[in-house]
Amino acid sequence: MVDSALVLFSGGQDSATSLAWALERFDRVETVGFDYGQRHNVELECRKKFLARIRATFQPWAEKLGEDHMMDLSTLGHISDTALTREKEFEFLKDGLPSSFVPGRNLIFFNYAAAIAYRRGIKHLVGGMCETDYSGYPDCRDDTLKALQVALTLGMGTRFVIDTPLMWIDKAQTWQLAEDLGGDMLVEMIVEETHSCYRGDRQSRKAWGYGCGTCPACDLRMRGWDKYQVNRSRTAQPPIGK
Repeated sequence: MVDSALVLFSGGQDSATSLAWALERFDRVETVGFDYGQRHNVELECRKKFLARIRATFQPWAEKLGEDHMMDLSTLGHISDTALTREKEFEFLKDGLPSSFVPGRNLIFFNYAAAIAYRRGIKHLVGGMCETDYSGYPDCRDDTLKALQVALTLGMGTRFVIDTPLMWIDKAQTWQLAEDLGGDMLVEMIVEETHSCYRGDRQSRKAWGYGCGTCPACDLRMRGWDKYQVNRSRTAQPPIGK
């Protein structure tokens, strides 16, 4: 039996790294993306380019990479009054959560992904959620996803496993994981072809990629990149006396 996985692939850094992680581990990998009425569709365009470059650049992975599914969940945007679905400021609210939190988003995503996986005979659902991300989204937390895994397994009568390879690492370690998986070429692809900026800026090119450089997502990506570069320079330095 083919060991397969379905990756929730948004077109961002985390999901791109998680896709590479899955391609390294599973015999067959499919992807699913969601148009949920987000303010900018930049990431949806980025995901197409990234998948195309994976197929063109990494032959062993290309042979494993299967169908890409795109789901229209625009109704979620209609009922969400957040900074990702409306022209609102990015700020922390009274409940401590950022205004970019889209209630129920990942819960809905995984339900749709599980329905696709059920039909395709896929056991593993892979997401780029990370509890160490300072955004603190409740639906990115390990306890939430463990509970969801149980609910999906019980509700569909088949065993599902939710894999979150980034759950306990920071952004610098995420950049390092990309390097470990695909070398400098994969890091370059993530810089050039993925998108994190909440404002949808694809004009301003930084060392870590495209973005406004001021929104929370850009700040997180930038800080991770800077720490990653520092770590790399330390590793590259020869021992004293050599």
